Amino acid sequence: MSVPHTVPHNVMDGLEKPGLLQRMRLLDWAWGLFVVLGATVIYLMLHHMMSNFQIAVLSGWATVLVGFGWYWRPFQALTVAVAALSVLGIALYGSQFSNGQTDPILHWWLSSATAIMWSSGLFWAAFLAYLLGLVVRSDHLSERALSIGSVFAWAAVTMALTALMVRWRESYLFGPGFGMIPIEDLFDVFVLFNIMTGLLYLFFETRFRQRSLGAMAMSIICASTLFLVFLEVKFNGAAISMVNPELRSYWIKIHVPVLFVSYGSFAFAAMVGTAYLLRSHVERTNPNGRIARRLPDLETIDDVMYRYNALGFVFIALGIILGALWAEQAWGAYWSWDPKETEALIVLLNYAAWLHMRFTKGWRGKTMAWWSIIGMIVMTAGFVGVDVFLPGLHSFGKL
Repeated sequence: MSVPHTVPHNVMDGLEKPGLLQRMRLLDWAWGLFVVLGATVIYLMLHHMMSNFQIAVLSGWATVLVGFGWYWRPFQALTVAVAALSVLGIALYGSQFSNGQTDPILHWWLSSATAIMWSSGLFWAAFLAYLLGLVVRSDHLSERALSIGSVFAWAAVTMALTALMVRWRESYLFGPGFGMIPIEDLFDVFVLFNIMTGLLYLFFETRFRQRSLGAMAMSIICASTLFLVFLEVKFNGAAISMVNPELRSYWIKIHVPVLFVSYGSFAFAAMVGTAYLLRSHVERTNPNGRIARRLPDLETIDDVMYRYNALGFVFIALGIILGALWAEQAWGAYWSWDPKETEALIVLLNYAAWLHMRFTKGWRGKTMAWWSIIGMIVMTAGFVGVDVFLPGLHSFGKL
């Protein structure tokens, strides 16, 4: 007699999930229309200045925004808020850069330098609220503090993104030869790092419905904000400077954001590794304590660390490829063993080895957590040290 075949429950669960169109809501369709209309307005205003490649890039970014907004719905509200604040800031500037000092809204809220400082303060507020939520005795107060930390984190990312959008316009108002997407110097890219790391954490928070890793994630961003303050106080880092001619290329709009997705991913993975070590410690010393109760279990933390290291590996590989294509166009060679190129290759090989040991040897736990932390240190050395202190084609730092 034949034995009837059974279907595993997890497979059935996947088959029973509704398709994309079934999950769509009215706001999702409104989001898609909002992005398409925005891209159309940009095209109508600037099409006489755009090449076919730039039109293709605009269409590609619009498609990515629509799809990502459908996949991660909180991104829709974030984008609308940033768009509204950016349009307000740009409108208040008009055609006069000096309005940044005379208009009170620009002066106290929406000029790029002010918005960056607001975002830095909000990141610190988020860190303190998340930390309080992790250590406070009362579970009720813990939940309230973690919720407040999340609000501060969203507000910080919103202000940082708005700052870059407004700064982009400011650069064109500042004078001929200054106009450029604001990701070309050390001050700007630290703001971009804060945005990417914050977004990657908030994606984790909303998808996993877990806020207890917020203090770890915000700690690395807070360290970055301190460096921003140092750049501003010591070197007037927020001042808009003349654009390096080598950076006047459409490649910078693709190459740099892709790399910073990887940097943010590796930074968050390292902070998750820190959480793994903390959870391991409290399980031995106080397994029923409040920190042990509030942090995710070790298996979940290990899985999140793996996912973000894998994401970072994919994006740094893509960033290196895009950088090679740009280098060939700018300098006539795909690879020149420039210090920055060499350091990026070291980072790539480090995380390739990390993933290899996980897949082939099954390495987990503390070893991989420490490896992630050390990997972030190596990455940071390239992010700051190589650009600033080693002469090369990528020496665009301000120190």
